[in-house]
Amino acid sequence: MDSILLVFICMLAGVGLQRVKAFPKNAYVALNQFVIYISLPALALYYIPKITVSFKLLYPLGVAWIGFLLAFLFFFTLGKAMGWSKKLTGCLILTAGLGNTSFVGFPVIEALYGKEGLQTAIIVDQPGTFVVMATFGIMVAAAYSRGAVGTSAIIRKIVLFPPFIAFFTAIFMNVAGYDFTDALQSVFQRLGSTVTPVALVAVGMQLKIERKSRHWGFLALGLFFKLIIMPAFFFILYKLIIGADGLSVDVSVMEAAMAPMITASILASSHGLKPRLSGMMIGVGIPLSFLTLALWYWLLQL
Repeated sequence: MDSILLVFICMLAGVGLQRVKAFPKNAYVALNQFVIYISLPALALYYIPKITVSFKLLYPLGVAWIGFLLAFLFFFTLGKAMGWSKKLTGCLILTAGLGNTSFVGFPVIEALYGKEGLQTAIIVDQPGTFVVMATFGIMVAAAYSRGAVGTSAIIRKIVLFPPFIAFFTAIFMNVAGYDFTDALQSVFQRLGSTVTPVALVAVGMQLKIERKSRHWGFLALGLFFKLIIMPAFFFILYKLIIGADGLSVDVSVMEAAMAPMITASILASSHGLKPRLSGMMIGVGIPLSFLTLALWYWLLQL
């Protein structure tokens, strides 16, 4: 469970750095850019060329792709009805629509379901959550960010976004059956592994939980959707409507119940989509998710 310890230690380190005068108050901006320009492209170039496409992907893939669509429809409709700003709507779509299926998800799933469960979790994360983030996540961030006023401006932001470029390069390599040399793969793997510590330190540096914050209501709504509504949707769809069963289905529902994705928070923050709220979605969502995950695990055992 060292990955879970890493999550909390890095986040607390970021909170502590808020009080260190040697660090500029906006140092998290540079850390965010490092994740976007270095860590995420490296992850795409390491993992995506290795993905094998098969029908076994359908249940775990649905968690990421259908889940993000569900979040978009929910918060887009609610935002229009309530007159929310574009930045608020975009923030909630990203942070409530994308789950922490790897850095928190992998150790939790391995602890509960062993190595076999971890194989399903990897499918949820790599061709699922990561690819959704690198495509539709970037589209939402660009469309809802300040300064994106036209289709051409949005397309330009997407096409020039480093993880998006790396994603399509990796997809081309996958189709062509090509992968990098072992030495380069090792480099990409090590650079990609910096996502968790760097991103969480950046989140911690932005995390400010204020009693009178106007974000509490939106935080509660976003986390209720991510931790309760989304896994309930897949539990009903997979287990009750389709009648599916087995390890892959149980792991898929558990992955749907994971806390918000760290990278989604960085993506929202870097595009000016309510950085403080996006940080709270991670800072509050991760510890809270361990309680709700226990509930979903118990339900799946009935």
